Amino acid sequence: METSFTPWLSLGGGLMIGAAAVLLMATNGRIAGISGLTSRVFARSTDGEARGVSALFVLGLLLAAPIWLLVSGEWPQQWVPSSPALMAVAGLLVGFGATYGNGCTSGHGVCGISRGSLRSIAATATFMTAAFITVFVTRHLIGG
Repeated sequence: METSFTPWLSLGGGLMIGAAAVLLMATNGRIAGISGLTSRVFARSTDGEARGVSALFVLGLLLAAPIWLLVSGEWPQQWVPSSPALMAVAGLLVGFGATYGNGCTSGHGVCGISRGSLRSIAATATFMTAAFITVFVTRHLIGG
């Protein structure tokens, strides 16, 4: 299985993610963790401003692909080589991990490490190690 790597697009995307995280922290004092922002949108009790800012941030994530279509004339290419059942199980595991770890990969990996949070450094090291092992097992031992 070959993975397509586009260094310039990846660098641009990383710069935009970092800029969005800094902007959200600077203007609203909020960490740009997607699980936290999404849960704030659906929380029963939260202040209106926090809910609105969170909703706008999540809306921006959802509009990224349609905006790419408008700019480039084609939908972003994505290929997921899994069954819907496996993807559902994976989604539940990610949700469990984000809840159990008090944040998701974006909150810990992008924002937590940049703030020097030891908890985020440990969380990021843990999920990156799990990801490396999963890719190795899937590609080299199972042959997926």
